[in-house]
Amino acid sequence: MAGSWLTKLLRRDQRLYSLVRTYRVLSSASVDALWQKVTDLADVSWHPLLASTNVPYGLVAKPGLIYRGVTRLIPIPVRVFVERVRPGELLSVRILALPGVEEQVTYQVDSTLCGTCISCSVTLRGYLSPLLWSLIRPHAARVAAALAQAAEQATLSAVTGEVHPRKKQAFDF
Repeated sequence: MAGSWLTKLLRRDQRLYSLVRTYRVLSSASVDALWQKVTDLADVSWHPLLASTNVPYGLVAKPGLIYRGVTRLIPIPVRVFVERVRPGELLSVRILALPGVEEQVTYQVDSTLCGTCISCSVTLRGYLSPLLWSLIRPHAARVAAALAQAAEQATLSAVTGEVHPRKKQAFDF
């Protein structure tokens, strides 16, 4: 009897400390260009929250993939777990940074009549989520816009023939 009361209380508290926000941006880049930027886990230059990852270039995002990243705000190593992948449509990752907080980010790419729509949904869970949300909210609002801009810039540089050399990392062979 006491165990069921405690589990009901914990479930209710988990719902209280769950923050969800979705950001949508319309882009002139193609679905393929946006999807390529989203699934390139090694290139996080467009991402305002992650500074770098330990993923080698060319690795395709697959469910179950776990890799490390470093945040921009405060250099904290985080673990990133790829949950779901629907090629050309959806990528869902879970970021585990601190005990007491868990972040789930879902990227969704849709083709519309006006262009390509990229949406980024951020969900924070845990008792530290209100504190973390106050720190990352301005940066999370820029994720979808920065992703769309990076895909448009990559498309533009491909059309004009500009080549930007990428930085070599320790795991590049």
